[in-house]
Amino acid sequence: MHEPIVEVHELTKLFPTTEGGDKRAVDGVSFTVSPGQIYGLLGPNGAGKTTTLRMLSGLLTPTSGYAKLSGFDVRLQREQAKRCLGYLTASTGLYQRLTPRELLRYFGELIDMDRAGIGRRIAELIEWLDMGTFADLRCGGLSTGQKQRTNIARALMGDPPILVMDEPTLGLDVLTNRVVLDFIRAEGARGKAIILSTHYLDEAEAMCDQYGLIHDGKLVGIGDLATLQAQSGKRRLSEIFLKLCGQSEHVLSGVPEARAEGAA
Repeated sequence: MHEPIVEVHELTKLFPTTEGGDKRAVDGVSFTVSPGQIYGLLGPNGAGKTTTLRMLSGLLTPTSGYAKLSGFDVRLQREQAKRCLGYLTASTGLYQRLTPRELLRYFGELIDMDRAGIGRRIAELIEWLDMGTFADLRCGGLSTGQKQRTNIARALMGDPPILVMDEPTLGLDVLTNRVVLDFIRAEGARGKAIILSTHYLDEAEAMCDQYGLIHDGKLVGIGDLATLQAQSGKRRLSEIFLKLCGQSEHVLSGVPEARAEGAA
């Protein structure tokens, strides 16, 4: 087993409220991810998933605790840590007037890739993600699925060892959904450490090696599927979650167990 490349220790985030107190959005979250692992960080809306991932990526500063990427402390060594990370969300914006090819070249230059390396990498990504038909169209005119493929390519431009996927298949059609899931599997097989946050528990059950089930900012279950099944006495991931957080089905509102389109 490889040593962890992602280390999250007691991450906590407090936000001030209008009443004058603090809301504890994330409460002492700890987990590790090793190269080649796909780690599912799962929970309903407002559970603390995105806040955790934003602290992990350096977009938010934790109130306490720390995160390390490839040994670099995200708070103290932010630039080094960011170079180890590709971050993809369903809401990531694109420069509307640039084409995907121009966008990828721009991001390649931002991370100090040489010109020849940029050209080779763009060609690889366009072929791999089947972007040839729209690589030279402006991003403002692309479909949702084409934009998401462009965002995947952007996250992969520097071939980082760690990938964070926050709701990567949200709103995608069945074909683009398959491309995204195949991409995640392939990158895991190549040895990337991947953190996947999704509402679609059927996808997570098919994709992930390890799970962190988060509710009200706290991890209520950690381990592989067999461990969580033994701990909860349930078989399906949705049933396990409900059992471990001690709540009724309303907790998973907005967290579909399966979907007709895009299921793995």
